[in-house]
Amino acid sequence: MSRPFVSVIIAALNEEAAIASVINSVPKDLADEIVVVDNGSKDRTAEIASAAGARVVKEPVAGYGRAFRAGLRAISSQCEIVVFLDGDGSDCPEMMDRLVMPIIEGRCDFVIGSRTRGHREVGSMNFHQVIAGYMIGYMLRVLYGVRSTDMGPFRAIRRDTLEVLKLREETYGWPLEMQMRAARAHVRTIEVPVDYRRRAGGQSKIAGTVRGSILAATRILFTFARIALQRR
Repeated sequence: MSRPFVSVIIAALNEEAAIASVINSVPKDLADEIVVVDNGSKDRTAEIASAAGARVVKEPVAGYGRAFRAGLRAISSQCEIVVFLDGDGSDCPEMMDRLVMPIIEGRCDFVIGSRTRGHREVGSMNFHQVIAGYMIGYMLRVLYGVRSTDMGPFRAIRRDTLEVLKLREETYGWPLEMQMRAARAHVRTIEVPVDYRRRAGGQSKIAGTVRGSILAATRILFTFARIALQRR
């Protein structure tokens, strides 16, 4: 019996220092294609990603969710499982088996990589990021009865499941919207520990600046409120 077709989507913005290593770390025995979404980079991210063997898609309008949506439009029609991760070198693609194997084995339809449950390199996550993950997890348990400890970017989901969720978020609230809609739809979801590193180069677009942190927090709270108040 052949395994499902797995597509890996990597969001990248000015990640020339890390992108080749990220692509090369994706297990080739699990990934059938790697799509890098260049979300308006001003450096050589796209060129390096292409040279490393990824297919590069351009999404010039900035937006975390927007980048992943562009990647979804570009993946193969054969895709059955989608893996999402960041291109800054902080995620550990070599741990991808932890995310896709539970889906391949039919144990669940959505797997979230929890950075708070895995080994975190010193300086890889700010204190407020860890606290935010637990706070959102508490609110998800109150609303939907699910357990969650993180909104980490490294995750895998069945493509048909994702399509049913009909995600709309185009910025930082993308991961949270996915988790909330999955919880409300009673999607079979598990959380697995994954390791997390300091980014390989450059500055974080979220945690690296006060402005970025405030914008991300505001958008995440807005997303939470919007979805929590929706009837469907």
